[in-house]
Amino acid sequence: MLADATRVRLVLALRDGELSVNHLADIVDKSPAAVSQHLAKLRLAHFVTTRQEGTRVFYRLENEHASQLVADAIFQAEHSLGGIPRHHHVQNEATA
Repeated sequence: MLADATRVRLVLALRDGELSVNHLADIVDKSPAAVSQHLAKLRLAHFVTTRQEGTRVFYRLENEHASQLVADAIFQAEHSLGGIPRHHHVQNEATA
């Protein structure tokens, strides 16, 4: 599910709450049709859930684990770049 950058960006966009397909399409700079296809895959994998209001469909993360999974994947990728990962800088600054 996370092999596609658009799906990762969609999960990140949904961390703060539910959004419509059109709003998500604007955020990730993709067509609503393309975003709908990605959201369908995320829905099948139980990353997101929906709420319908009239003809509009709103998406939200199904639980906090999807967001954490994406954050952990990003943190792991930062480790592969060498040096001290950015997320360790933030932790070190908080304890200083």
